[in-house]
Amino acid sequence: MSGKWHWEYDPDEDHVTRGLPVHVVAEVERLVSQLVDLADMGVDVSDLGNGPRQGGLRRMDATGGWFYFLVAPRDPLIIVVRIVSPFDAL
Repeated sequence: MSGKWHWEYDPDEDHVTRGLPVHVVAEVERLVSQLVDLADMGVDVSDLGNGPRQGGLRRMDATGGWFYFLVAPRDPLIIVVRIVSPFDAL
């Protein structure tokens, strides 16, 4: 474990991004990279976005849609589990 924050798709990139417009995926990746940067600076990102409780599944708006992510501080890892595209991009 390096101690440096990073992010991944779960279960994999193809499963999470398949069929989504490129600009939606690019915006989600940009936002998740910013979460990583914040976490590297010591900001607790487990409470950013929307969710029922800190440390659980979080929802964050992105380019008219949204994405779901989990924060795993022990790894230190941000896990993107689902991207929902805006209706007009479907």
